[in-house]
Amino acid sequence: MNVAGIDVGGKNIHIVIMADGAVLAKGEAPAGIKKAEAAERLYNEVLQQAGLNQTDIERVIATGSAGRRVSFAHGVIPDAATDARGVAKLIPSARTVIDIGAEECRAMRMNADGKVLDFAINEKCAAGTGTFVDTMARALEITVEEMAKISLQSTRSIPMNAQCAVFGESEVVSLIHARTEKQDIARAVIDAIAGRVGSVARIVGLENDLVLIGGVAKNGGFVESLKKDLGMEIKIPDAPEFVGALGAAIAASAGVTEEKVEARVVEKDAYEEGKA
Repeated sequence: MNVAGIDVGGKNIHIVIMADGAVLAKGEAPAGIKKAEAAERLYNEVLQQAGLNQTDIERVIATGSAGRRVSFAHGVIPDAATDARGVAKLIPSARTVIDIGAEECRAMRMNADGKVLDFAINEKCAAGTGTFVDTMARALEITVEEMAKISLQSTRSIPMNAQCAVFGESEVVSLIHARTEKQDIARAVIDAIAGRVGSVARIVGLENDLVLIGGVAKNGGFVESLKKDLGMEIKIPDAPEFVGALGAAIAASAGVTEEKVEARVVEKDAYEEGKA
């Protein structure tokens, strides 16, 4: 059976096409403003890559913050549910999952069957998201990749207290004016993000194995900082940004077209105490 999973986030779209449990093709593209059109365009491109047509696909499941814009999907299920399914397939020993996207940070505990046991989400500010990383890199006039690299060269720990992108950028500018070394500012930014993400993760409880997914999982500097903050090793699957789309495709294979996952929303003032 041919199925597809489509993850439409605030910044990027990821698509996975599967047949009988095996991945046939996958692709990603910027979501842009016209997310529905971008999703269908990428879908056709990935279908072509797999040598298939839309009529060859039996079921399509969408997920992500803009998943409901996929008009040709047979169902839309929450990110947490697709994340858990995707991680369970790739790393069956996983019990805690952290997913950092452009717009929000999610943490969950799951069982061996890929069922979500507890779930917390930060959607009140950008301080623990990919958008925050992008904004701070622009303020430093470097790429995200370069920021990750030079942060590992820093030998200083500088506290950064800003809890939103606007104030964070102002704080970075102040550090630049104070002639703080760029690698030390990069580390301060990444440590701040790791601290906020760690607070969300502690709400659901930390159990091994801990898995990190989403595009920020490819940021080596952040991964090292999060390891230190949590005091745990972190496993990262190949192509961590595709895990949500993979989980959606797995749900499609299982005939799941709807699912409900209750989340604990983390307010800004809960970060410091790591509870909500």
